[in-house]
Amino acid sequence: MNRYQLLAAEIYAYSYDNYQDHLGIGNVRFDKLMPDDARNLERAVAKNWSVQRVARELKVDEAQAQEALRAFRTALEVVDAENAAESFRCAVRQVIESAIRKGVGDENSVEHLVTQICYRAADLGFLLEREKKPLSRYSRRLRREPGVEYHEGYFDE
Repeated sequence: MNRYQLLAAEIYAYSYDNYQDHLGIGNVRFDKLMPDDARNLERAVAKNWSVQRVARELKVDEAQAQEALRAFRTALEVVDAENAAESFRCAVRQVIESAIRKGVGDENSVEHLVTQICYRAADLGFLLEREKKPLSRYSRRLRREPGVEYHEGYFDE
């Protein structure tokens, strides 16, 4: 998968494996339309387009355009992360923040959060397989703690 396909997967909430399964089988939505949306959203953000222009370009209403811009910005954080471990950390953080905003508190919402984190773990597996790197390569990055100072070179790979 290329960067725009990864962005599309993030924007439209598909796991990377599921998105890849839809590629190359004649499904124009996955092969062309969704990556084109990601390109348009990237251009919109770079050129500071109005929501009205984004809506016109994507052929959606303004509320959907606003949501697409928000989804693109969060997708960008995950897809353009420094490496697979940072992508995973960012994605998990986003899932947890969303769950908190929605009010995690009952058994169903906790189970939904667990499921979303598992999806993110599956995406990490996809990225690691693509990079042909073992999870252990990123062990230190995954265990990084805020506020802890690490010696120079600790995260060198």
